[in-house]
Amino acid sequence: MRKLYWLETYGCQMNFAESNSLEAMLEGIGYAKAQRAEDADAVILNTCSVRKSAEDRIWGRLGYFHHLKTQRPLKLILTGCMAQRTGDSILKQAPYIDAVVLSNDKLSIAGLLQDGDYDRRDCYGFAASSYKKGDFSSYVAIMNGCNNFCSYCIVPYVRGREVSRSVEDILAEVHYLDAQGVREITLLGQNVNSYDCDGIGFAELLGKCCQNLSSIRIIRFESPHPKDFSNALIETLKDNPVCARHFHIPLQSGSDRILQAMNRHYTSQAYLDLLDRIKAAMPDATFSSDVMVGFPTETEEDYQKTLDVMEKAGFLEAFMYYYNPRELTKAASLEGQVSQPDKDRRLSNLIDLQLKRAFRLKSQRTGLVWPVLVTQVSRDDSTEVLARNEHNEMVAFKASLKPGDMAMVRYDSLKGNTFKGTLL
Repeated sequence: MRKLYWLETYGCQMNFAESNSLEAMLEGIGYAKAQRAEDADAVILNTCSVRKSAEDRIWGRLGYFHHLKTQRPLKLILTGCMAQRTGDSILKQAPYIDAVVLSNDKLSIAGLLQDGDYDRRDCYGFAASSYKKGDFSSYVAIMNGCNNFCSYCIVPYVRGREVSRSVEDILAEVHYLDAQGVREITLLGQNVNSYDCDGIGFAELLGKCCQNLSSIRIIRFESPHPKDFSNALIETLKDNPVCARHFHIPLQSGSDRILQAMNRHYTSQAYLDLLDRIKAAMPDATFSSDVMVGFPTETEEDYQKTLDVMEKAGFLEAFMYYYNPRELTKAASLEGQVSQPDKDRRLSNLIDLQLKRAFRLKSQRTGLVWPVLVTQVSRDDSTEVLARNEHNEMVAFKASLKPGDMAMVRYDSLKGNTFKGTLL
C-alpha cells in the first residue's frame, strides 16, 4: 500500500510554487496525497514568517498534529520561512516535530522521507518545474531572496540574498508548460525586476519568455519593486501583448518620510510617475498594490498622505494590512510604535475607502469586452462559469465551457467584486 502525505502551505506564491514541486517529488518516490490529514503517514507544513498571524496559525496546526501523533504514527516535518527563522531551536518548544527543513532544503524532503536524513544546502536550489498535472495556470520561479532589506521585512533573513535562476532553465520550463497546454503563467520572485543572470536583466528575460508560444495566452509577474521598474521593462511589456496589462506594484505608504524610514528608495511622486509612464505606454493598464498602515512614527498626516496617493493611483485591488513587528528587522526596535487601536482604525478606514473606490472604478468598466480565461464552473449554477480577464477581474456568464478554455465576454454589470457578463 502506498504511503500517504498531507501538505499544508502558508504565505506567498513562491511557497505554493515550491509545494507544487514538492508534491511531484513525493509522488515520484511512491507517496500519494491523503484525502484527510488524519490518514497521512507524513505531514509537511510549508510555513510563512512574514507576519506573526501566519505563525500563530501554524502553531495551532502544530498543536493539532501533536495530538494526532498520540493516536497514530506519523512523521511531522516543518519547512519554509518559519523553519528558517527558528531553526532547530523550535524543537525545544515542539519536540514532537520530527524534522526542521530550512528554506534552501525543501527539495530534500523526498529524500528525507526515504532515507531519514538530508544534507543542508548552502544556497537555494530551483526545482525543474512547479507544474501540477492538469493545471491551466502555473508558476515559474525565476529568482529567490531579496537584497533590499526594507526595514519592516523579514524576507532577506529567511529567504536569503538574491539568487537568479538560469535563463536556459526558465525558458525550458516556460516551453514545457506551453507544451502541456497551460494558458497562464506567473513569473515569481521576491523582487523579480532585479533579476540578473549572466548580464541578462528582467526586461530581456521577459521578452524571451514571450517568444514562440502556442498555448500560453497570459504572462504575469510577482512582485516588482517600484525602484527597479525600468523604462526598458515598460517597452518590453508594451511590445508583447501576451503580458497582462494588470500590474501589482507595492506602494506600502504614501508618506515620503515613512517610505524613507521603510528603506524603500522612492518617493510617493516617483511612484505615481511610474504609473503614469506605464499608462502612457499602455493606456489600458490597471494596477494593484500592497499598502501598510501603522508603521512606527506614522502620524495622522502620514496616514492621510497614503489615502491621497491611493486615490490618485486608482488601484483596482489592494492588499492592505497594518504593521506587525518582526524580529531581526530594523523597524522592530524603532521608537514610536503605533498603538493597536490606531492601527485597527486606520486599516478599517483604508479598506472601506478602497472597496468603495474599486467598485466605482470597476463600474465604469461595464460594457467593455475582454478575452477571458475560464477558471471554474459555478458552484451555484452548472450552466454558468467563472472567468478572469488579464486585469484580474472576475466575470460570471452562461456557457458550456470548462476550466482552461478561453472566451470573449462582454462585462455587463457589477455585483460585489464579480461582473455578470455575456458570451460573445
